[in-house]
Amino acid sequence: MTVAKLSLLLSSCCVTLVACTYSGGGKAVKEPGADPSVEPMQRGQSVSAAYNANCANCHGQGGEGGGGGTMSLNTREKFGQQWDRPFFDAIKGGLPDMGMEAFAATMTDEMIWGLVVHIRELQAKALRSEFGSPRATSGVYTSQRHKFRMEDVVASGLRIPWSVDWLSDGKMLVTNRPGGMYVYDRGRKIAEVEGMPASTELGQGGLMEVAVHPTNGWVYLSLADPAKSGRGALTKIVRGKVVVSGSSARWTDQQTIFEADQKYYSGASIHFGSKIVFKGEHVYFSVGERGTNMRVQQENESPYGKIMRMTLDGKVPSDNPISGNPMWSTGHRNQQGLTFDLEGNLWDTEHGPRGGDEVNLIQKGGNYGWPVRAFSINYSGAPFRTPWNKPGESYVLPVFRWLPSIGASGMDVVRGDAFPQWRGDLLAAGLVGQNLDRFRMKDGKMVEHEELLHGHGRIRDIAVHKDGTVYLALNGPDKVVRLVRAD
Repeated sequence: MTVAKLSLLLSSCCVTLVACTYSGGGKAVKEPGADPSVEPMQRGQSVSAAYNANCANCHGQGGEGGGGGTMSLNTREKFGQQWDRPFFDAIKGGLPDMGMEAFAATMTDEMIWGLVVHIRELQAKALRSEFGSPRATSGVYTSQRHKFRMEDVVASGLRIPWSVDWLSDGKMLVTNRPGGMYVYDRGRKIAEVEGMPASTELGQGGLMEVAVHPTNGWVYLSLADPAKSGRGALTKIVRGKVVVSGSSARWTDQQTIFEADQKYYSGASIHFGSKIVFKGEHVYFSVGERGTNMRVQQENESPYGKIMRMTLDGKVPSDNPISGNPMWSTGHRNQQGLTFDLEGNLWDTEHGPRGGDEVNLIQKGGNYGWPVRAFSINYSGAPFRTPWNKPGESYVLPVFRWLPSIGASGMDVVRGDAFPQWRGDLLAAGLVGQNLDRFRMKDGKMVEHEELLHGHGRIRDIAVHKDGTVYLALNGPDKVVRLVRAD
């Protein structure tokens, strides 16, 4: 990255410096999701106010440029994540040859990174306005490598569908967050499964993931398990069998795979994690940090913010990172996407607060940094963290981050023959973003990324059938759709 090129983006010839310190004796503010073990900042400017005071004169309130001859920030090339660090460094260190002063003396690193997040929000808004969303022509969408159609599978009768999978005979299971798992045959509802385990719909929690083991027929569920006393819940993993007979279905032979100590049960209504995948003789699943437990999230003993690994029948494997501990990796926030690629690598997607949703390549024993390192700001617009390791830190950084947030949700890998040019690619979805993205990874790095769909509802789950057809569980509207090849 040359200084000359950066100067066209970030130079400002008449910047009025406004100190963005956190003085003034304001009462300390604890943001939702903030880390109470770190001294909270005092009240000060939001990142949007700091941008408008210091940057908008030259770069425009919407990033459109113009003042002092600056070019627009709102181009596709400048939206790429490779610009994150150059933007940060230019704001912090300035571009003296071009008249842009350094802000290091008047802004914390957290505020400077917050300005980068704000710029990303401005760019996203401008680019969506200019280029719109993927659109179908005569019902056909055209992506980089395939044309496809989207068609309804289950168009009604669902209640916040959360997860989709298939029994060995091809019948489809769909969980509903308020409770209830339904069985479908070629889109026709056969039955609601009777005898399901108790779950509680506590905010984002309820009856969540269903994952059918590919060879042994056990059906694994994640659910918000109600506390034995008082209000509260935590992610629990069970397995059982679904026996379908005519127009009825029953849950049988239940076994508990993972259940944490009651002391960890929380009344918080957010961040249950809850995705389940298999590899060999092991089951991997995610447990979110539950939103209010940041001090203990980085502790190995708590279940918060972890990806767990256990044997298929619920024992702790002897080769886990810590003896007797189901933890496989830590430092996560809310991991609602989890899948193995075709080479056996484990990937997750997880939520940041405002900005900084992540795609992570999961390593045995890896620490992914939450809440010490993050690509996000607080929901209020206050600065939060910086994303990169400081000297002596070794947190695992994401392969990709979404700025702004999409509410990262379901994730799967393309297999089978339905979309041969996507085979091996990762598909990842967003809730608030209402997006379906495709990623091609090579040697742990992203080499392709495109948005396939946008604006059709909150995409809760992605499930790729063994034939390669891509199924999506949508919330608002509540239905299941599938993508079929059209080329």
